[in-house]
Amino acid sequence: MEDVAIGTIKDLGCEGKIVLLRLDLNSPIDPASHLILDDKRFREHIPTMRALSDSRTVIITHQSRPGKKDFTTLQAHAEKLEQLLGIQVTYVDSIFGKHARDAVATMKNGDVVMLENVRFNAEENLTLNPEDAKKTHIVKKLAAMANVFVNDAFGTAHRSQPTIIGLPLLLKSAAGVLMEKEVTTLSKVFSGAPRPVCMVLGGTKVDDSIAVAENMLANGIADQVIVIGVVANVFLVANGYNIGNPSTQLITQLKYEQEIEKAKAILERYRDQVIMPEFVAVRQENKRVEYSVQKIPQDVPVLDIGMDAIAAMKQDIKRAGTVVFNGPAGVFEDTDFATGTYELLRAASQVKFSVVGGGHTAAVIEKLGIEQDFTHISTGGGACIEFLTGKKLPAINALEQSKKIFG
Repeated sequence: MEDVAIGTIKDLGCEGKIVLLRLDLNSPIDPASHLILDDKRFREHIPTMRALSDSRTVIITHQSRPGKKDFTTLQAHAEKLEQLLGIQVTYVDSIFGKHARDAVATMKNGDVVMLENVRFNAEENLTLNPEDAKKTHIVKKLAAMANVFVNDAFGTAHRSQPTIIGLPLLLKSAAGVLMEKEVTTLSKVFSGAPRPVCMVLGGTKVDDSIAVAENMLANGIADQVIVIGVVANVFLVANGYNIGNPSTQLITQLKYEQEIEKAKAILERYRDQVIMPEFVAVRQENKRVEYSVQKIPQDVPVLDIGMDAIAAMKQDIKRAGTVVFNGPAGVFEDTDFATGTYELLRAASQVKFSVVGGGHTAAVIEKLGIEQDFTHISTGGGACIEFLTGKKLPAINALEQSKKIFG
């Protein structure tokens, strides 16, 4: 993967300029009180906010999507950011109407304004190509209000929505501090990461994990792929094991028949590089019981990897120079079946260069209190895994285009 040619905040010379700043502040919200339950995403953007302290910063961001219970205004988000920054953040309940335009026009250097949830505008919920995105009303109106655009929302970088891919074609644009850090660190996995490189792929997003495994093995990026969670179950089925009715039904429910065929193809070509669990844990008579993968009972679900599998996989992880970890090993919300996830993450935290995909895995690391032991914990689950499949993310592509257009 070549160096990603995206500009940085320094390239824009933002002092005194009106900066349109795309953040990803989409957070868990209590439906009753509308309080934000976790401010992790806010904290991740603070370095970018600080870097723009001499600008007039106009924040655009989203919360949830139409039809969801937590689809709401951004008043609480402005208050939360204000608390964390220690400076006033003015919430404007308009995206590009007169109220919003007037608020931006009267800003002074150092002021911060947060516009309304961009997904309140129907156009922002469309998936478009960049040329069509730049012609939308939302993009044209927002671009007219600012001098430059900074995208710091790595969590949305895999989306082709107007503000993400359209604005860079109309305004000189660059990556924020967080976006730059994400792209630089994740790019290092492709070249320059300490060998051996070990991928640990788990959770339920089997299609994404298989795409990552294919890319990493075919291009000689990964030396080893460890599969856990539902990803492991799919590989076990592909390898001819009977994993019991409940787990087989789950794979059918998730429509992963095609993924079983892809897993078979991976095993045919890279059998020695794919590590599957040899023991699993099931719930039997309401307690954790372990079996060899050759003897999984028919009537109980596989909910974690077994202790012998944990011990073997920990050794593989410890031998690695680089670990990329995405997705849990089992139903970690249940303490009886959290062992695999906890133990493998603890092992990964000791590796020289350790990268973690976002989502559930990041939440577990925070719970274990070992965040500082990892090189990088990504803020974007979907964006991170799509990046690792070798695809060019729409947001990154748009920033590269902007650099070509505006220099």
